[in-house]
Amino acid sequence: MNIRTALIRLARGTATTTAVLALLTAGTTTVAQAAPTANDPAVDGTVFVDAASLPDDELRGLDQPIPYAEYAGSHTPKTAARQGSAGAEPGDEKDLRQQCASHAAQAKAATGWIKSRFESCQKRPFDLVLRDVKGTTTLGRLWFDQWVLGFAYDGSRRVDYVASIENIRVQPIPTEDATKWRLGQHFRHNINASKSDPDPKVTAPQTQERDELLGGWDRTPQWTLSYTSPDKGALFDQGNQQRVFSTVSMDLSASSPNAAPFTGGGNVYSSSVRYDYAGKIAGKHKGTVFTQARVELVMSQKDPAVNESALHIYDALNRPERTFPSWPGKSVPGAKEPLHRLVNKEKQKENRKRSIKECEKVWGDYSGTKL
Repeated sequence: MNIRTALIRLARGTATTTAVLALLTAGTTTVAQAAPTANDPAVDGTVFVDAASLPDDELRGLDQPIPYAEYAGSHTPKTAARQGSAGAEPGDEKDLRQQCASHAAQAKAATGWIKSRFESCQKRPFDLVLRDVKGTTTLGRLWFDQWVLGFAYDGSRRVDYVASIENIRVQPIPTEDATKWRLGQHFRHNINASKSDPDPKVTAPQTQERDELLGGWDRTPQWTLSYTSPDKGALFDQGNQQRVFSTVSMDLSASSPNAAPFTGGGNVYSSSVRYDYAGKIAGKHKGTVFTQARVELVMSQKDPAVNESALHIYDALNRPERTFPSWPGKSVPGAKEPLHRLVNKEKQKENRKRSIKECEKVWGDYSGTKL
């Protein structure tokens, strides 16, 4: 799936989600917490905090969210139309957003759910409460979902991230104006020079931060960032695979007028990528991958094309005493420990020589024996 297709499907899916939520929450009556009276302490600053950090009694009355568009429509003369398409393609099981939603527990982690070396996603719900900095007056509550879809590519030293803030719901007290609340996504990247090949570089997008009022996010939920690494041509024959190990991270900000900094938004998203140009020996010439992806090779002992290989692998993983050299407690990587592809031709030759030498110790000259 290319990025254009992903963006089209993503936009369609977003519009559908909002429409359904609007139907589900239409007509909901908001039960607001009582407004401060003249005898209440003066509010000299506010701050957003994670609702999970507060006791239930402090959230009493703040449990009936309404969609932001509905709230804004009653507080402003006219709200701009929200961008998006009519709906998602029915029955599209390959859509990354739908698959991400079905892996909710993994998707809300900082690394998100990593579908493959080329696709990843995060869907992370947030529930924040706005209160005064002294913690004596609660001014409202803010709910939203953060999405980050990642796309790496076979054949291109590029990785794209489609970030968004969606499903915004609010419940402020009558004296608080949620149209002045802001959210921000702040991306950054770093390079692990010690693991990378010489002169590692990553070119970041011109814009890595977006900080807007809730209305801006509600009208235009998505934005896209592309990180690339310079392509110097084929240097793998010179021992330079142009590997660049990089991490893309994001901080979340939430604020209202005169608000103190939100302290719970650091590193809410993190993505580890590798750019390389390894040549044909690795199966592909160049590309970018998500390094935390779990890659599995599936082979069947019932498949005549690979049944002998499948049996050898099964023995190595489950009956290592059948492998040589053999010793008690031997463990072969591949089941719990990952295997790593070797693309160095000279090291491949050295490994094969060692294997042949070990086989000859067990079977002698096995040429012509089909072993």
